Amino acid sequence: MEKPAAGQTLRHCHADALAQWGAACLRAHDVPEDDARLLAHSLAQTSLWGIDSHGIARLPHYLNRLAHGSILARPSIVVERTGVATAHVRGGQGLGIVVAHRANRAAMEIAAESGVAAVGVSDSSHCGAIGLYTREAARAGMVGLAFTHSDSIAAPYGGHVPFLGTNPISIAFPREGREPVCLDMATTSIPWNRVMNARREGRPLPAGVALDAEGRDAMDAQAARALRPLGGPEYGHKGYALALMIELLCGPLNGNPFGPHISPMYEKLELPRRLGAFFIVVDPRRFPGGQTLAATVEQMARELAAQPGQPRMPGDPEQASAALRDKEGIPIEPGLWAEMESWSRQLRVPLPAVRGAGA
Repeated sequence: MEKPAAGQTLRHCHADALAQWGAACLRAHDVPEDDARLLAHSLAQTSLWGIDSHGIARLPHYLNRLAHGSILARPSIVVERTGVATAHVRGGQGLGIVVAHRANRAAMEIAAESGVAAVGVSDSSHCGAIGLYTREAARAGMVGLAFTHSDSIAAPYGGHVPFLGTNPISIAFPREGREPVCLDMATTSIPWNRVMNARREGRPLPAGVALDAEGRDAMDAQAARALRPLGGPEYGHKGYALALMIELLCGPLNGNPFGPHISPMYEKLELPRRLGAFFIVVDPRRFPGGQTLAATVEQMARELAAQPGQPRMPGDPEQASAALRDKEGIPIEPGLWAEMESWSRQLRVPLPAVRGAGA
C-alpha cells in the first residue's frame, strides 16, 4: 500500500476490531449473526494478507447493495446433490462470501465421501478473495480449486471493449507445519477493485494494465474503462483464454449469465448480479502420494528457498503480510476511512479502534 498524500492520515486497525465493526454493520442490515461474523472475518483476513482490493474495503459496497435490495440479508440458500460427486448451490441473491463458504464446505464434505467433488454456484454475488475457500480445503488436508467470474471489466485479447471479468482462479495444497501453498490470481493484470481503490485515493495505475475508451494505455484510474488480460499487450492471449474458460465454468455451466449480460458491480445497484462460482476439492489420500503430500510440499518449499534468490512458495508473501499487519495493524487509507465514518453514522455503529498514538 502506498503512503497517503501529504496532509492525509493513514490509520491502522487490528483485524479483530475491523471484523467486529464489519459484523455490527451487517447485523444492522439484518444479516444473521453467524453470517455477519463469517463475512466480516473473511474480509479482515483478506486485508491481513495484504489483498486490499478484496478486503475490508469491499464492505461498504456490500452494505450499499444490501440497502438497495440487490443482495438479500436472509436469502434462501439451497444445496442440491446432483450426483455421487457433484452438487449445485442456489445462492438466493445472498452475500457471495456466505454462499461461497457454503458451497466450498459442501465440496469438502462430498470429497471426503467420494474422493473428489465439483460444486457449482448460481444466483450469488461478489464472493471476495477466492483463496479464502481453497485455503480452507487445504487446511483440512485436501487440494482445493476455486473459480469465479464478474461483469464485463476486461478487454479480450486483440480488442479494447470490456467483455469478460477478472475471472480469478485459486489452487491450494496442504503444507506440513505451515499455512497452505496457495495460488490466488486474477486473469487480468490487476483486479478491477484496485482501479476503484486508486480512484478513491487519487492514485495512478501502473503502465500496461488498463485501457481507456479509445484503447490507449490508461494510467489515470478515472480514465480506465477496461483491464488488459494477464500477459499484457504481447502475451495477453493466455490470460484472455483462461478467463474465457473460467467464464464458461462459472456462467453458462451453472445457468448464470456471462460477461456483458451480468449487471455491473458498482452501477445499477438495485439489480441482482446473478454471479456464479465453481469449486473442486480433491482428497489426496485417494492417490499414491497423498499420505506424504503435505510433507513433500514443505520439502519442495525448503529446496526452493535454498536456490539463488530464495524463491518463495505461492501464498508466502500473504503470510508475511499477515504477520506484519497482525503486529502493526491493517492500514486504512483516508478515502476508505471516510466511507467507514459515513456508514458508522448511518447505522449508529461505533468505528473500530485505531492502533497507536496519532494513528
